[in-house]
Amino acid sequence: MKVVRLTIANFRGIKSAELLFDGHILMVGTNNVGKSTLCEALDLVLGPDRLNRFPPVDEFDFYNATYLVPPPAEDEPPQIVPLRIEAVLIEPGAEIAAKCGGNMEFWHLGEQRLLGPGELAAANPPDVVPCLRIETIGKYDPEEDEFEARTFFSHSPDAPEGELTGVPKPIKRLFGFLYLRALRTGSRALSLERGSLLDIILRTKGVRTSLWEKTIDRLRGLDIEADAAEIAPVLRSVERRLARYIALESPGNATKLHVSELTREHLRKTMTFFLALSADQGHVPFPHAGTGTINTLVLALLSFIADLKPETVIFAMEEPEIAVPPHTQRRIAEYLLTKTTQAFVTSHSPFVIEKFEPSKTLLLARKDGVLSARRVSDATGLKDNDYKRFARSGLTECMLGRAAIVVEGVTELHALPVVARRMEEADPNLQPLDIAGVAFFDADGESNMPKFGKFFKTLGLRTFAFYDNDYKKKRKPEQAKALAENFEINVEHAYKGFEDLVVAEVPLDRLWSFLSALQANDENGNLAIPDARPPDDALRALAREALGGNKGAGWAARLFEECELHELPATATAFLASVFALFPPPPPIDDNGEEAEAAADPDEL
Repeated sequence: MKVVRLTIANFRGIKSAELLFDGHILMVGTNNVGKSTLCEALDLVLGPDRLNRFPPVDEFDFYNATYLVPPPAEDEPPQIVPLRIEAVLIEPGAEIAAKCGGNMEFWHLGEQRLLGPGELAAANPPDVVPCLRIETIGKYDPEEDEFEARTFFSHSPDAPEGELTGVPKPIKRLFGFLYLRALRTGSRALSLERGSLLDIILRTKGVRTSLWEKTIDRLRGLDIEADAAEIAPVLRSVERRLARYIALESPGNATKLHVSELTREHLRKTMTFFLALSADQGHVPFPHAGTGTINTLVLALLSFIADLKPETVIFAMEEPEIAVPPHTQRRIAEYLLTKTTQAFVTSHSPFVIEKFEPSKTLLLARKDGVLSARRVSDATGLKDNDYKRFARSGLTECMLGRAAIVVEGVTELHALPVVARRMEEADPNLQPLDIAGVAFFDADGESNMPKFGKFFKTLGLRTFAFYDNDYKKKRKPEQAKALAENFEINVEHAYKGFEDLVVAEVPLDRLWSFLSALQANDENGNLAIPDARPPDDALRALAREALGGNKGAGWAARLFEECELHELPATATAFLASVFALFPPPPPIDDNGEEAEAAADPDEL
């Protein structure tokens, strides 16, 4: 079973949304754009246990907490404003189709829409497939002064006119939906609380255990006082004092200690899974294991669930990378893509993001409460092979930030961040670029810069370019136009290469000091560095040869580390100063913890 369309109205930060899905989906976007809200919406409409909460929704599950509209007149009742989440599911499977056949409709795969009345003749496979449309409606009940939420079949031909048929929990369980917040709250994963992963496994396997009756019987017979005789006199004293006010007619002792409330629900909350983590360590409660261990074990439970229901497993997972190493992150992503029917994932990890094709990556945006989504491949035009090639070399890191500084080579990629850091250390009024969410990206050549500028700009990032003029003679007008259009700050410096910029603008004394240190440390390799300082032009040529021949070694960055602030190239510091100016630091905090007044008009920042 797969979700092909999700429609949302008046839910949390989303006033309205209609999103189309095609298989596995990675959701990306700025913080608070609505990624977690989408997962919660899926849980409300598909999850079998979400509506068991009391109340299932509250005031802030409604957009701007608006669940009532004041009446136009005093003698009229207020208007109830519901929240509504609808999902269209295809590939329902034989069991669901048999049980929900009267509620089935048809979905056109190519046109991504429902067939309407009078289009039954067009319901021909493979272009058109059966689908099931369900919706959850949440609203405030003024008579009960409570919030309620129920899930219905949107197409309910057997229901009375104006009403919908409810979706029973057993049907929802057949959907196989799991909302994996468990990686954040792994301590509950192996409890027996309702909705925990272990509870889901037991219910999926159809286990009806006699655990509760037997355990309660044993706990009831456990005589705690026999092992703590000093407690008995205190209890008897309590009984005598109670007897002054309450008639205690029990033939034996009226008070007794037990280790729990002797109810199923209390035992579900108190039972704890123990785990031995090493040969020299005894069993410890599962929550006491390391966070990474907890999350990895949770993954094992998830794979167990998927194996139990291989035909229908829909996962919604937030940030699967939490507290797990990169290789495990990749395994989680690979597992989701290969072992599940459909996965909805949010992530801030490049190791997870790189596993999803651009066509499976949705860029979310929200304006005035309206949430929209575009496939990254459609929005940016970046080819899949470019996406895969650059995913691990900074592309995904930039995607998760606020701005990207795009450079044309590895030397600039290593050297400019050093210049930025030196500027930050020297001026406390500068907000560090990494805190501001600004990342550097090597486009591997000026010819690639426009397409990556467009890619980042379409994602909603601010874009800045820094490149040399060696390409100028070959550059076509449309290429120059593309650079100007896709970069907010578009700096073409005056030199034919970054190494030329460095040797022209770094003082000669500093260049010679750097070269002398290379020779003294026997790091110059085949580069012939004389014992005596050569003439100025020869010194610059030698430094140019050293930096140009060791791009991958990061010698330019190393040189900048040794420079005083005033010795850094003025062209580079001026470019970075223009970037810093766009990301001012937050207002300072005074001694009372209050924000000081901003020096500038906040509308101008």
